[in-house]
Amino acid sequence: MIPKKRIDEILDGYGDDITITTVCSHTALQIFHGAKKEGFKTLGIATRDRINTYDAFPLAKPDEYIVVDKMSDILNENIQEQLRERHAVIVPHGSFVEYVGSKNIEDRLEVPMLGNRAVLDWESDREKERKWLKEAGCKVPPRIKDPSQIDRPCLVKFCGAKGGRGFFIALNEEEFYRKLGDRNEDYIIQEFILGTRYYHHFFYSPLSDIGYKAGEGHIELLGIDRRNESNIDELHRFGFTRDELERVGVKQTFVVTGNLPLVVRESLLPKIFEMGRSVVDKSVEWFYPGMVGPFCLETICTDDLEFYVFEISARIVAGTNLYPMGSHYSYYMYDEPMSTGRRIAIELKNAIKQNRVKEVVY
Repeated sequence: MIPKKRIDEILDGYGDDITITTVCSHTALQIFHGAKKEGFKTLGIATRDRINTYDAFPLAKPDEYIVVDKMSDILNENIQEQLRERHAVIVPHGSFVEYVGSKNIEDRLEVPMLGNRAVLDWESDREKERKWLKEAGCKVPPRIKDPSQIDRPCLVKFCGAKGGRGFFIALNEEEFYRKLGDRNEDYIIQEFILGTRYYHHFFYSPLSDIGYKAGEGHIELLGIDRRNESNIDELHRFGFTRDELERVGVKQTFVVTGNLPLVVRESLLPKIFEMGRSVVDKSVEWFYPGMVGPFCLETICTDDLEFYVFEISARIVAGTNLYPMGSHYSYYMYDEPMSTGRRIAIELKNAIKQNRVKEVVY
């Protein structure tokens, strides 16, 4: 892990001059748009083929680009030096973590980053993530330790921010190995919980005094979404059984292709806030100053109105792209449009004003 002291030394050289930076993918439009709303300079890291796409959105394109041949080139020392020269603070998102790698971000990226990079170790390790959620008191789907123990519908998931790619359902050991094929990747097997998927977009600020008390500050609920997954969300249109689909060569897939807005029954909000508070409190206890900034609890709500948390994303998630002008929930906290991207910029602006940037950037 790059020492916090090294990042703090770089921040000392920035002073109050920060450029909000991210990889041109995932939630970049929202991040740049929000940064511009708050008066920050913006910098996009992009391959040349993506520049025209971002230039097509004049209110959300970055002020300038650093062009790379591939996204992992961010780790090259000359690229890192360019980022530091421009006083970059990187906003991490799912594509950034997948392209660069959580271990590389922890050990090789000597550029300030919003949040606490220590969280990446807990988020990327399925066992540590499960321990974190359980110790925080969240219900989690029961785990199947070995394929031979599969005796009910189970979901097989692979590690990393893969957008659902490669996940599959298995009813028994034979189906597991048939669908696994020759893949040689770490996986987990968990019981398939029936219910409605809710992805809760939180923001934890140790600086703020609005929202729901958590950690050393407050959490805000900025939105909720549901992911649209291809092709599992459309297979019902066939009217075929699983066996019939398999016979004609149609495989269930869980690749995320988009997002849909959601609200929950208002009576469920106390449970949702308590889940958010508990995971933040545990993060502050285990890897201080905790999970600073945006995060998402990925849940299933059963017909008993119980939430199971099957994953945590300790960063901005793509479902927030639904709400560039604010969500059904942010309206109740802010009298102006508030996306998660803009909320990130406000956190950095407040940190600069309070001389507390080092508390929210690592």
